[in-house]
Amino acid sequence: MHRCKPLILLGLTLSLPMIGHAQPGISDFYQASSEVRHWYFALSDLVLVLGAIAGILGGLRVYTNWQSGSRHIDAQVMGWFFSCLFLSLTGAFLRGLFGL
Repeated sequence: MHRCKPLILLGLTLSLPMIGHAQPGISDFYQASSEVRHWYFALSDLVLVLGAIAGILGGLRVYTNWQSGSRHIDAQVMGWFFSCLFLSLTGAFLRGLFGL
């Protein structure tokens, strides 16, 4: 244990300049966080609008195929439904990830 004390003191002495340089990084982090918050709500609204438009177009396409007598519309319905679900859940996931 007595041999480790000089090494620990040397490590702490060498790490002090790194702590001093870490301060500008923290302010950059807060600036980036505020920019993410600023842009996140605008982008999440845009993604939801695009998801709604894609859902409407997908519904019309499935309806057209159903009316024309296509028998394999199940895969189309599932594809459009899960793509819209993915868009909705991605926004919630990113909101939870960044703590917004």
